Parts: sequence; structure tokens; C-alpha cells
Amino acid sequence: MAGSTDLRQAFGQFGTGVAIIALRDSENRPTGLTVNSFASVSLEPPLLSWCLANDSQLFDEVARAGRFSVNVLAADQLDLSNRMAGAGDHVLQPDEFDEGTYGTPLVRGALAQFDCHIHDRVELGDHIMLVGGIDATRHCAQGRAPLMYFRGKYAGIDVEACNG
Repeated sequence: MAGSTDLRQAFGQFGTGVAIIALRDSENRPTGLTVNSFASVSLEPPLLSWCLANDSQLFDEVARAGRFSVNVLAADQLDLSNRMAGAGDHVLQPDEFDEGTYGTPLVRGALAQFDCHIHDRVELGDHIMLVGGIDATRHCAQGRAPLMYFRGKYAGIDVEACNG
């Protein structure tokens, strides 16, 4: 069986996008956390998933939430990603989000936004997988690069090369 260091390094070979999960906390404050475990699940019905460590600072808030949004970050949102990834305050500031149709916070400037209700929660090892039923989406096509994560670090891609 692979050790946790080897496993982490092997998983790190898979480059991922970076997203912020946003929700209303128990005090109704817009709250966010950075993830790179976001994935599409199904088009019919529209479902997505993401995973959260059981020891996450926001585990209890996420566990009681009925809604959340997934906000796919652009490369120019690195500072926000870092702030929402670390320990400490995870409250989104008024200039960092808009309120979606269902009252869910949506991160401004995100490349894509998915406004979701909880479809299912699945306990898996040291994480919980949340499956969201997608109620609304927004996306932009402004030519901005996505924020990427590869080998334990942020990475970039050349959007111009992808367009040519």
C-alpha cells in the first residue's frame, strides 16, 4: 500500500483547476473555502461533486448548509484563493461576491459559477464528498486564464496558445 507522502506526490501529478466553495454560515455570513477537488458528475440530472477533509475548519458549517456555490477561479484571483485556503477568517467581503437567485454567495470575477443545493453527502475515509444538484450556472468567456494547481503549487497556462 502506498504511503501518504507517495500518494500525495502521485495525486499532485494531476493538474486541477482551483475553486472557491461559498455558502452562508450559521450566522448567515457569506463564507468561502478553496478546493481543487471539484468535478462534474452528470449532465442529466445536472450534478457536481467536491470533497472536504473531516478536520477542516469549516466542516461543521458545510455539514449544516443546504446550499453552496462552486466558483472556478481565474489566475488573477490567486490572493483570494490563498486567503480562503488558510486557517482563519473565511468571510467574503461585500466587494468579493454577489448574491445568487437562491441567496447563495457567488464569487465576483469567477470564470464559472454553479449555484447548488445539497443532493447527497457521502462519508469517504478522512473526507466527505458533497454532491450538488446544480440549479443555476454562469460563465464568462473573457479570455482570462484559469487558476491551476499542479505538484503542490499554483501553475499557469498560456490562454493565448490555447486559442491559436
